[in-house]
Amino acid sequence: MTSLPDLSETQIRRYARHIVLAEIGGVGQSRLIAAKVLVVGAGGLGAPLLQYLAAAGIGTLGVIDHDTVDLSNLQRQVIHRTSDVGVSKVESARRALAEINPEVRVQTHDERLTSENAERIIEGYDIVADGSDNFATRYLLNDACYGLRKTLVSAAILRFDGQVSTYKAWQGAGHPCLRCLFPEAPSEDAVPSCAQAGVLGALAGTLGTLQATEVVKEILGVGRSLSGSLLLYDALDASFETLAVTKRPGCPTCGDGSGASA
Repeated sequence: MTSLPDLSETQIRRYARHIVLAEIGGVGQSRLIAAKVLVVGAGGLGAPLLQYLAAAGIGTLGVIDHDTVDLSNLQRQVIHRTSDVGVSKVESARRALAEINPEVRVQTHDERLTSENAERIIEGYDIVADGSDNFATRYLLNDACYGLRKTLVSAAILRFDGQVSTYKAWQGAGHPCLRCLFPEAPSEDAVPSCAQAGVLGALAGTLGTLQATEVVKEILGVGRSLSGSLLLYDALDASFETLAVTKRPGCPTCGDGSGASA
């Protein structure tokens, strides 16, 4: 991160409820303002994630998405409006974030994340938050973030279930990567898409907000990190469960771990 900025009078008023928290204070808020976070996907997860990160004062927010807003998105992608149908998702998100917090610098990447551009885009940020909807992108982000030593906060949703975890395997023992937990992508039959199986709209808000919380915690260095844990949420049962995850021996990304369990 860059050197910490001094807070203006306007910022002290805007972030007053953060500043009174002992775990954040003025210094912590300055860290949030100095931070650079890349959000992958301006969809169901990315929508609440982007909005809460902007409201929190993250100084630079990157958003990458190659899609346009469709009417079917609006049931859960609450950063977009009916008037945005047909508009680039990153442009729609940029407009909304400017209304929430004009102090935040929004960098848009209107392109598909690929092995050719992943490192170039990711290296300009401190933390990556993955709101993608497919394993190919999740693996790509996992490997790129490991190589660039960037913290990755990843979530997934389907039907009434969601999960979230943090990956920073480059820190060594006790910090597995995504491939430690999912060494191979499940078949499409085993894990259908949201378009095929459906998804509760509010579930995206629950998991996206949890992601935003974990991103803020990682920037501030407060609380318990989800690295080494997988948090599961069952909306129908109104329950949370935390599973322990350890490094997997022979993991092709993070190397020689000491075993994996979940």
